[in-house]
Amino acid sequence: MNNRVKVSMRLAALATASAVALSAGTSAGAVDLDLMANSNDNQGAVLADFIERYKEVAPDVNINLNVVGYDVIREQLPVQLEAGSGPDLALVTDLGGLNPYYIDLTPYVDAATWEADYGAVLPWYRAGKPDGINGFHTEMTVTGPYVNLTMFEEAGVEVPPPGSTWDDWAEATQEVMDATGSYAGMVMDRSGHRMAGPAMSYGAKYFDENGKWIIDEGYRTFAQKMIDWHASGLMPPDVWPAMSGTKYANGNEMFFNQDVPFYMSGSWNIGNVQNNVGDKFDWAVVPVPCGPAGCGVMPGGAGLVAFNHSEHPDEAAAFVAWMGETENAREWYTRTFAIPANKTLQDEGLDYESAGALPAVAEGLNLFAEMVATAAEQTPQAYAAQGNPTNTAVFNATTQYLSGVMNGELTLDEAIAKIEEEIATNAN
Repeated sequence: MNNRVKVSMRLAALATASAVALSAGTSAGAVDLDLMANSNDNQGAVLADFIERYKEVAPDVNINLNVVGYDVIREQLPVQLEAGSGPDLALVTDLGGLNPYYIDLTPYVDAATWEADYGAVLPWYRAGKPDGINGFHTEMTVTGPYVNLTMFEEAGVEVPPPGSTWDDWAEATQEVMDATGSYAGMVMDRSGHRMAGPAMSYGAKYFDENGKWIIDEGYRTFAQKMIDWHASGLMPPDVWPAMSGTKYANGNEMFFNQDVPFYMSGSWNIGNVQNNVGDKFDWAVVPVPCGPAGCGVMPGGAGLVAFNHSEHPDEAAAFVAWMGETENAREWYTRTFAIPANKTLQDEGLDYESAGALPAVAEGLNLFAEMVATAAEQTPQAYAAQGNPTNTAVFNATTQYLSGVMNGELTLDEAIAKIEEEIATNAN
């Protein structure tokens, strides 16, 4: 059965005097929904366009789009949901952590089709529960690096080939830094999520045999590298050490301004890089550096979900179901330069250049997609960590306490002890 037909039938069956009868095209009163989203590059504009077109499907459903900063989604939305308030819908990234608040979409979709197309990511929304379809994965992301090719060329330094280690890249970017006088050689977003993949490259398992979070020697090894690179100036003091607590910070402006030739960010940033770099310099996505345990990245992304406190749960769920239909998903992923989470679309491939992507963007997205597959093979704990509902506590502790070491406030042993205390209190 077509998803759109199923949505309409479901709503028609559940309609009341105050609900919108979508399938019949009649109305007993308009319904207003609030949708909260942060906007990576053009996502806000594309989402607004979809909302406008949804009027053709549900003329009496008004969706008010509220574009906010990522910190609002990350820090304020969970507080609102716990209080039983907040928007009807949102684009979220803490997929497992917010699971108690999601509406199950199973009655609104063709469940078999969604399991086949989105099955790899649906467990992230379930937070360990065995079933349920709790969201449309709007963006399959993976962490990975961007490189300023022009800076490497000006410095006369060869770009390290695929399979090179983090130490290889540290050496190469130090040479570029020395030759060009750049401010730093490498920058990484201030995020425990961003650091997790590289740590896995050095053997960090993140979980013991019982599925409990752990900090092990692999984690310690890469943490020490990060600390040393900041101490030497290879990594800048403006991102990790400069912020307090768990505050997120990115390295976008440093990369855009050619202050650094290597930026560890992720696939979600690729449209932003295209728009801000323009023709200032040549750049490329490159394979993530490796370690003795593999070439670790963190998969992830964002999802559109409907919340169970909504006064109009049927209408909220129906919009999510509509967005996840294959043709709508194809257009969404293509226009927002996102790696599709839909297996049918992964197998077919997307024509990003038709949506205005430069060849570097199209090539970069394909390379990021390869990194997703590599992570599944080499570091499966990355998928487990992404789907764990308490991962935010672990990633935040990483950011807060390793930054304390970089600032000279803690030793690494003290930082790890504090991270383990946070894990014991908030994650295990």
